[in-house]
Amino acid sequence: MKVTLKDCLELSAFSEARVLAGQSGLARDVRNVSVLEATSAEDVKLYKGEKNQLLMTGFFAVRDDVDAQCEIVRQAAADMHAALAVFHVGKVVKKIDERVISTADAEGLPLIEIPYNEDVSCAQAIAQTMAKILYSDNFSNRLISNTIFHLLNFEKYSDFQSAVRQAAISNDFQIVILSEDFNPILQVETRHRVPITDAINTGRERQAEKQSGDFYTLVDVDGVQTYWGPVNIDGEKHFMFIVDNEDSYSAADMTKLAEIIELAMGMWKYTPDRDVKADFIKALIRGNKSLAYSLKDEAGVGTDEIVSVFMGHNIDKGKALKIMDSFEKDEDLHIIRIQEEDETYGLILDEKIEEGEGDPEAKSKCAALFDRLKEEKGVKIFHVTDVDGIEGAGDACRLISESWAFVQNVFPYKKVFTKYEMALVSNCINIQLQGGHVKRNYMKLLDVFKTIGENKGRQLQETLETFVLDAGMNSGRTARIMNIHANTVQYRLKRINELLGVEVTGNRVIPGLTIALALKRLERVVS
Repeated sequence: MKVTLKDCLELSAFSEARVLAGQSGLARDVRNVSVLEATSAEDVKLYKGEKNQLLMTGFFAVRDDVDAQCEIVRQAAADMHAALAVFHVGKVVKKIDERVISTADAEGLPLIEIPYNEDVSCAQAIAQTMAKILYSDNFSNRLISNTIFHLLNFEKYSDFQSAVRQAAISNDFQIVILSEDFNPILQVETRHRVPITDAINTGRERQAEKQSGDFYTLVDVDGVQTYWGPVNIDGEKHFMFIVDNEDSYSAADMTKLAEIIELAMGMWKYTPDRDVKADFIKALIRGNKSLAYSLKDEAGVGTDEIVSVFMGHNIDKGKALKIMDSFEKDEDLHIIRIQEEDETYGLILDEKIEEGEGDPEAKSKCAALFDRLKEEKGVKIFHVTDVDGIEGAGDACRLISESWAFVQNVFPYKKVFTKYEMALVSNCINIQLQGGHVKRNYMKLLDVFKTIGENKGRQLQETLETFVLDAGMNSGRTARIMNIHANTVQYRLKRINELLGVEVTGNRVIPGLTIALALKRLERVVS
């Protein structure tokens, strides 16, 4: 059960403590302890990580500044800390000023005085308080015993799901088990204050999966206390979060509850339902459209809902999750994705399309998302946006898988690759593989550079490649990429036009020239 401030004051380290203000707050929940040494309200804000902290201080830095002490009290109250305990009164602060006491009373913050005693240290108070919070005997309370009663009642229940559902209803908690890709595979909801999707997104933002230690990570979701941690099921990594509906239990209680639930899974030989959304994406990636069609309803994907298919390479999982979760909240579009080593595969869905209320700006919003994801060093994004149902999504996955490794070499200065770049490179790959007269026809377009000497020809061809493939036919950007003067670029382009006998930017010239230059770069990679 939760530990209150009154419970803490019964510890031996607080035997000489006096509550000077905020008596009405003694029933407050204490979840953590922190040593506070601050000189201003701004300093106190740095301790705001969690509410319900018991702050311990000696006012060392402001021992003679009553105004600063009052400011610290106000900020501690504003940040919803459990209490402020002042140690070594009589030795550091000679006496707690009446103004500080009246400020604490006015703000409703319990103010505790601990007189100086060489046998009582702040460290002892911290150790005893944390032991009370974390290792309380309350494991044997109704939550644990009642949960065990349901989870081990093999005669009454037919499976683990039924047993854990009744345990949750009886003890006012909720439980969700998620795959490694954070897709829910078991949900037991007993209260609907916060949507499960919001809780999942918040947990991912806090990177609950990276928690360490023996206790589940507490994540506050709009006032609802959720506890997150990893769980191993049949040798596979999953995540579990438990919701404390009434904020009645401690972190130790919830951790013990999670351990019991995990043990019960093994005893019931519980096998989670497969992650259908992940299977749906994998079917598309592997070109198995018939399987994708059979999974789409179970995965909750409407045929016309898919707006974009993407693959991100070298995306930092934590940062990418935050960006994508923020995108979902802000833009009312839904993302399903999976992680396979360094690649993140995903679909962006507009679920309102089925209702005839699709977002007309969905495509531009997807482009904005990819621009945000590419900001990290080394990240590459490959996407096909504006796809046509399951068939189009399957074709998009195929285009990405066939071309992503090569398109980076053809366009080395790009970080986001659309279907246009990938389609070009895919065609070039086919031409390269087939060889024959088709390839020769394109490569002959560049033969003219061999007629003016090796060095000069290579210099002009590199300028043309940069101008067409990298700079979007912008001479200024070409100069910046090649680190040469703009006038030099203009001179070389004029010379190139003379050699080719055409204007390189001409509408009928650029398509063939682009393929020829892309083939040239591909040839360097595969040869």
